[in-house]
Amino acid sequence: MEASRAEGKRSFMEEEEDQEEEEEEEEKREMSTSSSRKASGSGGSTPPTCQVENCNADLTDAKHYHRRHKVCESHAKAPIAYVAGGQKRFCQQCSRFHDLSEFDEYKKSCRKRLAGHNERRRKSSSDFHREGSN
Repeated sequence: MEASRAEGKRSFMEEEEDQEEEEEEEEKREMSTSSSRKASGSGGSTPPTCQVENCNADLTDAKHYHRRHKVCESHAKAPIAYVAGGQKRFCQQCSRFHDLSEFDEYKKSCRKRLAGHNERRRKSSSDFHREGSN
């Protein structure tokens, strides 16, 4: 029983790692195509900064999450941020910026991820109700 649980966790973690790798690759493509951003040197001498235009927030002492996703705390929570020449919002589920059209009103998660979240909630809720009726 323990082995099957550990295997389940491993596969879930592997999925998360794959998703993170895809996101990092996409960020690299966006950074290389963006003319407004300068490529950072491989030496690591420049401190990490927020990717929002005209934000020079130094992320050196920021939380690991903010350094990893290159977004300062204020822009991670902001309803609008200017990134790559457009108005965007940071998605709490995807940990990346999306166009405002991908969000419902002032929600902090994009529709695509919310739909998946709600689908999982409905499944677990219906499973719970079925077990109770036996």
